[in-house]
Amino acid sequence: MEKDNKQKAMVDDILGKPLYSSMGMSGDDLKRPVIGIANSFNEIVPGHYNLRQVAEFVKKGIYRGGGSAVEFGTIACCDGIAQGHEGMYFILPSREIIADSIETMIRAHKLDGIVLLGSCDKIVPAMLMAAARCNIPSIIVPGGPMLGGPPFGKKAKADGTAVTEGMGMLQTGKITQEDLDNLIDVVSPTCGSCAFYGTANTMCCLAEALGMVLPGGALIPAVYAERFRSAQESGEKIVELVQKGITARQILTFESIQNAIAVCMATGGSTNAVLHLPALAYELGIDTDKVLEEFDRQSDLVPHIASVNPSSLVYDMEDFYKAGGIPKVMSHIKDKLNLDVMTVTADTMGENIDNYVYMYAPNDDLIRTLDNPHSTLGGVAIMRGNLAPDTAVAKPAAIAEEVRQFTGKAICFDSEEDCTLALEALKIKDGDVVVIRYEGPKGGPGMREMYTPMKLLYGQGLAQTTALVTDGRFSGTNNGCFVGHVSPEAALGGPIALIKDGDDITVDVINKKLTLHVSDEELAKRKAEWKYEPKQLEGYLARYAALAKSADKGGVLDIKQFLK
Repeated sequence: MEKDNKQKAMVDDILGKPLYSSMGMSGDDLKRPVIGIANSFNEIVPGHYNLRQVAEFVKKGIYRGGGSAVEFGTIACCDGIAQGHEGMYFILPSREIIADSIETMIRAHKLDGIVLLGSCDKIVPAMLMAAARCNIPSIIVPGGPMLGGPPFGKKAKADGTAVTEGMGMLQTGKITQEDLDNLIDVVSPTCGSCAFYGTANTMCCLAEALGMVLPGGALIPAVYAERFRSAQESGEKIVELVQKGITARQILTFESIQNAIAVCMATGGSTNAVLHLPALAYELGIDTDKVLEEFDRQSDLVPHIASVNPSSLVYDMEDFYKAGGIPKVMSHIKDKLNLDVMTVTADTMGENIDNYVYMYAPNDDLIRTLDNPHSTLGGVAIMRGNLAPDTAVAKPAAIAEEVRQFTGKAICFDSEEDCTLALEALKIKDGDVVVIRYEGPKGGPGMREMYTPMKLLYGQGLAQTTALVTDGRFSGTNNGCFVGHVSPEAALGGPIALIKDGDDITVDVINKKLTLHVSDEELAKRKAEWKYEPKQLEGYLARYAALAKSADKGGVLDIKQFLK
């Protein structure tokens, strides 16, 4: 039997060699570890525009380390370009397609290791999910954030979202059309993931906190030479991981997820992390409820110590990098971390923190210590109450203190578009709680971001006098008083579907409560009268809507239900 297995392995090995040789590889190349480079480069997504160059430096590192590099592509969508129209339905569902495509390439070609190149919202989580599935030596190389633009409004450095905020200002006569037009060419001066601490940069930072990115590698700006040096070092490291047999699941554990959650709290990361870390846990066979409970637990333990746009009007991602980035944050919260977890350096997280060499002077205002936080509240809050029996998510780090406890009258919309039209008509007033529903994983489908309504509220000067509650989600750049991921979603008959205009709603971020001030009896009556007609779908969205789990389960495709 052992002889047969050896013979089969020999045959399998020989079969692929002539095909590699047909592309110019030599016999010596094929004696080395074959390292895949999953490159999400394209000319649509600014966060991925530089990945062709980054890949070349990864290849140099792989060859220097003693491996052979084979590059392939995968899709990547831009949330910013997709905002405000039907394209946004496809953004979250694209996460599963990317994970599937990378898994397919790894398994079909029996790659020895994989370097994953990505920067943006769904791409980095998908790459983590693929690494978890395949469990081969893996490392993530981000493309880095873009630089900030000139001052605009109250921000020291503008970003791409300033144009949407400017639209709200234009609608209320605060700026002219010429002012708005002049913003377009200056607010995003370089390629890279967005200059604010949105989901893209959050997930790169959390990938570093998970141990899957070289120390400091999450935040090096896209246009810095250091970005290429880090890519080359990553190429060398992946060969070392193969040689030492260190696979993704030795790094991706519940303990490393705990570290990522701690960093999310300390830095005020995007609420979308509460979708993506449970999705990663799902791939690892970890109960997603356990991850949500960990978010809730740590929100009371880890204060917000690093403040970056949108929680800061002064600092952006370049500033965060120069202040010491994730290594500095983790050094300040060492007592709250699992320091003995393995990382892609082949050292432990504790060793990485102790050995990190800082290149710039510290910024003790941007990254503070635990005894002098920006806020004692954690960056993300898991909300509960009769409006969200299965939880919802808020971001205290981006909510002004004066509206962390807010009660107002509901004004309801059954789609993002309806709300946007109402905002353009200046129908939203001080004291309103804007409810946008039927935008969850199944109802949307695809759980669109309510970025545009929030930015228009901000531009119209309503960010601190209104609230927004939705079963959709938010961009990491949003600020104001907002709660998303309301579960169960409206399409499943959750209480959010039963709200009527004029109902009182309380958002209490301090105590993590979301309350609809309507009696249980009245809600039961409304539920009996509730009717819902699902959208007529086709193609991939039909499949996603049929299989997607709710937001509190990570919005994953629940294939496992058919395997029982």
